[in-house]
Amino acid sequence: MKFDLKGITAEELTFKLNRVRLAPDAKLDIKPQFARQVRKSAAGDDILFVSLSVKVESTEEEPKPFDIFVTLVGIFGTELSAEEERPFVVEATRILYPYLRAAVTNLTSSAFIAPLNLPVIDGPIFPEDREQFVFKTDVN
Repeated sequence: MKFDLKGITAEELTFKLNRVRLAPDAKLDIKPQFARQVRKSAAGDDILFVSLSVKVESTEEEPKPFDIFVTLVGIFGTELSAEEERPFVVEATRILYPYLRAAVTNLTSSAFIAPLNLPVIDGPIFPEDREQFVFKTDVN
C-alpha cells in the first residue's frame, strides 16, 4: 500500500458555551462521538479525502458545559488496490486522530476554559476497524 499525506484542512471548528450548573461533586461524562467519511476526488481515483469528526453535545438528559464540533479532512494521494482500501482507511484515521485531538484541545483552551484532552488511542477508534490488519505502509 502506498500513499502520501498531501495536507490536512479544518472543515469545521465550532464551540458553544452552555450555561449549565453542575453540583460541585458532580462527575462530568463528556462522551465524545466520532464520525468518519471517505470520498474520492472527482478528478480521479488517485486522491482520497478522509474526514474525521468529533462532537460533544449537551442534551437535557446529559447536560454538558459546552458543545463542540470539529471536522478535519486529510488529503491523500494513493495507489491502492481494491483489497488495500479498507486498511488504508484505518491507517488514514490513525494518522488524522492526533491532529483532531490537538484541534479540540486548542479550541477549548482558546475559549478560556479547561482544555478538553481527548484520550490517546493506540489502535483503531471505530469498532469496525478493530479487526487485525497486517500491512506495510509506504508514507512519503
